[in-house]
Amino acid sequence: MPSAAGPVNILRGIDLDIGRGEAVGLVGPSGSGKTSLLMVLAGLERATSGSIVLDGREITGLNEDALAALRRQRIGIVFQAFHLIPTMTALENVAVPLELAGAPNADARARAALEAVGLGHRLTHLPGQLSGGEQQRVALARAFAPEPALLLADEPTGNLDHATGETVIDLLFALRQRTGTTLLLITHDRDLAARCDRQVHLSDGQVDAAVVA
Repeated sequence: MPSAAGPVNILRGIDLDIGRGEAVGLVGPSGSGKTSLLMVLAGLERATSGSIVLDGREITGLNEDALAALRRQRIGIVFQAFHLIPTMTALENVAVPLELAGAPNADARARAALEAVGLGHRLTHLPGQLSGGEQQRVALARAFAPEPALLLADEPTGNLDHATGETVIDLLFALRQRTGTTLLLITHDRDLAARCDRQVHLSDGQVDAAVVA
């Protein structure tokens, strides 16, 4: 990746194959490249070499418009920060991305997604009227509503207390089980990573083959 000091090789020689429907926990120390890998997989950052194949489609050379369309239709993302639009209700936060993707019945699908995370009674509330756990559940509903092939979750409980975080994670895994979505979960919590089908350890921008999950 470029920087003021010239190119910085954050990720080096990554060779990672994630099966359809698999849940993978991505762990490693701070600065090991976990979030950078997620950003590259989501098409939010560009790799300087190599290739990325999602659901059988090579995405490395796609332009920004095509990558944005791909994210709307095939990739769900949940960050540590909730990234909800503060002037939109919970229902609008989930429905608008569906509308932008051209999905039919966007409002009905958004409503169903919010009901699935236990927020059917909070549809008209703004983010500022919701607790942190409720905001992250809205973010989960928004990510799962388009029925993505891949869900990328970057420390999704990082801004939540332990009990609330457990509730959100239980929901995440329940939704993933129900939909069959492939999951890549970044976490510092080894117990949480152990809930995935397998763990991948990053160290200095490389998969650490010496660490067995």
